[in-house]
Amino acid sequence: MARGGRKGARDEGPERRCIVSGKSAPTSGLIRFVVGPDAQIVPDVTGRLPGRGIWVSADRAALETAERKKLFARAARQQVVMPEGLADLIETLLLRRVIELISLARKSGQAVAGYEKCREMALRGEMAVLLQAHDGSERGKTKLRPPAGPESYIGWLSAQELGLAFGREHVIHAALRAGGLGQAVVEEAARLQGLRESIGGYAAGEDKTDA
Repeated sequence: MARGGRKGARDEGPERRCIVSGKSAPTSGLIRFVVGPDAQIVPDVTGRLPGRGIWVSADRAALETAERKKLFARAARQQVVMPEGLADLIETLLLRRVIELISLARKSGQAVAGYEKCREMALRGEMAVLLQAHDGSERGKTKLRPPAGPESYIGWLSAQELGLAFGREHVIHAALRAGGLGQAVVEEAARLQGLRESIGGYAAGEDKTDA
């Protein structure tokens, strides 16, 4: 992704229809729900739960509209029980998934943290995605640039959130190599962005020491 979070095109995948917009889109940009026991609406961010899927765009406004207009009940053709704070719940689940994927990438040697390691990866031409904390120093972040091409920048995680993925208190700069878990991180982070940009995004906060 370009700096600032502009989304680029990604490979086409299976498509499903969003119950809010009525438009079909790749499942990588949607959130799947199923009707669980006692008619509970259950988020299925990994897309693995059994049952007929109900799909909503990975967008805070879309989720709030679906809940407010009772579109889940219409899609399920029955009365349903909604979890409290649906959009916030989805954001939390997606954030957890992104952190877990980055952590797995780190353990497999596909992700590094810290300015120097990211710089070295970039100089070797091995950087596929640059990740930078939204609350890091803007001046410090401009010292690193994402590689050319779409979906090469993720900038809507906090320093603390990136730190969780690397077992540190906070991380400002991180990078992913191509292949492996990289595409999964990009896709899940893009879905998370949809839950965050609709509430105004993030402005750079207090300067922090580069990790």
